[in-house]
Amino acid sequence: MVKPIYVLNGPNLNLLGEREPEVYGRTTLGEIGEMAAERAKSHGLSVEFRQTNSEADLIGWLQEARQKASAVIINAAGLSHTSVAVLDAARALGKPLIEVHLSNPYAREEYRRHSFVSEAATGVICGLGAEGYLFAIDHLARLLEGP
Repeated sequence: MVKPIYVLNGPNLNLLGEREPEVYGRTTLGEIGEMAAERAKSHGLSVEFRQTNSEADLIGWLQEARQKASAVIINAAGLSHTSVAVLDAARALGKPLIEVHLSNPYAREEYRRHSFVSEAATGVICGLGAEGYLFAIDHLARLLEGP
């Protein structure tokens, strides 16, 4: 049996649908989780969908994923731009990692235009809203199928 895809979400994403909907959209994190589970199931896969406001939790989950996941999708939110520790955990993953951002950080404030996580990512999807998670699952499904 294929291990689940870990979908890890960082700080403040629990407020999706309420916080700055003009930037992040009106879809809640719970709805994204349901959409992700449905898309994964269509590929014969499953997801382990999590959110935390704690950098330590995010690092712990990345470390856990080394053994328990087939791949990782991460939206580290603000930690993307600030955390070398999250980068180090991502580099140690040894599995495909897709970084997702709901908004386009390159069209926003200067400090959002660098992501430490991107340095360890297999790919980055940004600016496509909740659909970015689904595109990440589709890509990982193809990767996990092999040649």
